[in-house]
Amino acid sequence: MSKLAAARDHPSAVLLAAQLVAVLAYPFLSDSAPGRAVVGVGQMGVVLIAVWAVRRTPALSWVAVLLGGPAMLFTIFEAVQPDTSWVVLVSALFHVPFYFFISYGMVRYLFHDDRVTRDELYATGAAFTVVAWGFAYVYAAAQVIWPGSFVGLDGTGDRAWFELLYLSFTTLTSVGLSDIVPIQDHARSLVMIQQIAGVFYVALVVARLVGLNAIRHSNPPG
Repeated sequence: MSKLAAARDHPSAVLLAAQLVAVLAYPFLSDSAPGRAVVGVGQMGVVLIAVWAVRRTPALSWVAVLLGGPAMLFTIFEAVQPDTSWVVLVSALFHVPFYFFISYGMVRYLFHDDRVTRDELYATGAAFTVVAWGFAYVYAAAQVIWPGSFVGLDGTGDRAWFELLYLSFTTLTSVGLSDIVPIQDHARSLVMIQQIAGVFYVALVVARLVGLNAIRHSNPPG
């Protein structure tokens, strides 16, 4: 099987890999405008891959395109003007529903039949990272609407987007390692919602695996 065919058959794996590459690449590229532009273009690629992945689910792909198109444009605007409040806010308003819609579509994909394919296993991880991305944009919007919502150990506010993504991942995984802290009630409410979402997602995956195992034992081969 060629690499192109493998990618076509496993879009969730491509999405997961693209997000992890973006996480690793961001620290090398975020200190300059050209670097942020590269990250923005890369993020556009992730958005396109996400639309591609969700098209393979029962979800309505046109909704993904409707949200993903403006999200792609504002990814570039935000890369060029990361400190412009209205750009950050509008970008978040498109990215948040887009990523949550993608995660909804991928969860439906995981539950659409009684078989677990290799791509569905990749989708388990991809859906998790998509939710983390979505909450990072939620926090970015909250920081614009309620300035000073988050502070770091240095005591200063208005955290960079990558710091908010780090907060999102640590909150969703419940490891408690983040040095970014919500200090306003609105921000704390959002963090609590993400904590619940993280626990609920793990419970869904475990329930899915247990259910499939029960079905397999109740219907032995032959």
